[in-house]
Amino acid sequence: MSPGARPAPIALTCGEPAGIGPELAIKACDVLNGTLELFWIGDPTHLPAGSAIIEIADPAEARAAMSHGLPVLRHSFAAPATPGQPSAENAQGVIDVIARAVDLAKSGAASAVCTLPIHKKALKDGAGFAFPGHTEYLAHLGGCARVVMMLASEQLRVVPATIHIALRDVPAALTPELLRETIEITRNGLITQFGIATPRIAVAGLNPHAGEGGAMGDDELRWMGPLLDQMRSEGFDLLGPLPADTMFHAAARARYDAAVCAYHDQALIPIKTLDFDRGVNVTLGLPFIRTSPDHGTAFDIAGTGVANPSSTIEALKVAWRMAGAST
Repeated sequence: MSPGARPAPIALTCGEPAGIGPELAIKACDVLNGTLELFWIGDPTHLPAGSAIIEIADPAEARAAMSHGLPVLRHSFAAPATPGQPSAENAQGVIDVIARAVDLAKSGAASAVCTLPIHKKALKDGAGFAFPGHTEYLAHLGGCARVVMMLASEQLRVVPATIHIALRDVPAALTPELLRETIEITRNGLITQFGIATPRIAVAGLNPHAGEGGAMGDDELRWMGPLLDQMRSEGFDLLGPLPADTMFHAAARARYDAAVCAYHDQALIPIKTLDFDRGVNVTLGLPFIRTSPDHGTAFDIAGTGVANPSSTIEALKVAWRMAGAST
């Protein structure tokens, strides 16, 4: 993007229409009140009754439409949406909306994709969805062999090197190749999508106290430290391997731009403790910007009007900032 250019609007996917996504889209648009530009892709009949919406035929119309309501790019679904009760008939529509948003981002018509929560079982049961989740499907659409998950807030950015696997499986899964690739993708994302010219990355050890000189595990001595030394010689600005229990207080966080952690909870506990409602899921390594709120479909409260839009609002704000900073 040329300096000073205004990003194209963000494509906000509908997610599971029986969840809290439709409500979050309306609430987020109301709160943001034109401070950024977005359009929602989905079936307008799935949005809360009485919502202020403006149907558009092209994403370029979103800017003018936002002063009147939520810009909606219609994508008709097979069935109505009943809060809390996902319909198998709508599964393919949810999948198709994601693919449509990605196509718009690839073409430049959208500056980023922000995805509202899906329900993986509903997609599998209703449309034979063959991917473990949203991120894997987006990687497929983007032609990427591997992407990484970042959770980001104003206070902290974290990347787990291993994600949804049992803790007992982490030591075998956390290989030098995986950790190097995770650090490389994280560094590149910080440069190209966050506008940080020389990213500082902290790397957590696997073991308590980062092994404490081998007394509590030797992974840090045996391969993690040598790998980070090698990457430093290649120009990476890295801290670690660090004891995970002392790297997330305020003074420690000031020393780095993102933390790469060994496993899921090591990364997600600190950010959810610091900023539970405003954490944002960012997928790095895709050929387009993707963010999402860090929560699920919440079927238990869908349609009640009580869903908190904070994470969705932050996901849109982060996507907008990334679009403005992307190179």
